[in-house]
Amino acid sequence: MKTSFHLSLPCLSVRDTKNFYIDTIGASVGRATQNWVDVNLFNHQLTFIKAAKFNFNSPNYVFEGKILPSFHYGVIIDVDTWGEIYAKLNEQNLEVVAQTTFLKDKNGEHLSFFIKDPNDYMLEFKSFKDSSQMFQS
Repeated sequence: MKTSFHLSLPCLSVRDTKNFYIDTIGASVGRATQNWVDVNLFNHQLTFIKAAKFNFNSPNYVFEGKILPSFHYGVIIDVDTWGEIYAKLNEQNLEVVAQTTFLKDKNGEHLSFFIKDPNDYMLEFKSFKDSSQMFQS
């Protein structure tokens, strides 16, 4: 059985969040009200619920010499889709963070980049060189 994940997060503006994920990233909308929206991100359900100002106070960490956000989420996609999304975001002059290959020539080698959404969440896009190595150490 193929499975999908569900993640629910607070947001400051349902409209701005919806516009970012639909217009900027290219995801689609599921159910929505004035106070929340379901986003279909590669068949994974992200639910954003309008909330007051929030702060996760999450520190960064260093991985292979890159400073990365400790609090983030993302999707694992094929290399062609990864390249299309990366190009699309760069064409829009958006700040893409840490576009690099991690674990080069090791188990789990993957391309990765991060982008910040309107709620200050960091969204990661990954593409593994060999998807069978996703959980190998």
